[in-house]
Amino acid sequence: MGAQRKSWNEKLYSGARSEIKRLNKPFAGHEIGQLMLIPTPLMIDSYIRSIPKGVTKSIKEMRQELAVQNNVDLVCPVCTGIFTRIVAEAANEALVGGTNIDRVAPFWRVLEPKGSLRSKASFDLRMADQLIADEANL
Repeated sequence: MGAQRKSWNEKLYSGARSEIKRLNKPFAGHEIGQLMLIPTPLMIDSYIRSIPKGVTKSIKEMRQELAVQNNVDLVCPVCTGIFTRIVAEAANEALVGGTNIDRVAPFWRVLEPKGSLRSKASFDLRMADQLIADEANL
């Protein structure tokens, strides 16, 4: 019998710890020796929750702001993408379970028109697109 698959909320609250690594080879347009933050899903969740209603941010902006907040040169783009999906999926999981929308991370504020989350999300993003439009009209 195989192991049971973790829920998105279990992945979000996995207890992972962030790390700062010094690049030992060029990575994502950055040079050897630069400091890179490996964030956690909860760091991404916290950042997304800090975005005010009516404001949207790109994943690149999120990474840049997290880098400044953590005194590093960059935030891992691969982990940021994966963890943004975890946040979105966990929020959707909570919404489906009956949680009020004001209690979930507003992932739609970092949902880019051509971002990878659009092709990878396991749920229909039309609700998120409507929330973006609604918040833009506040």
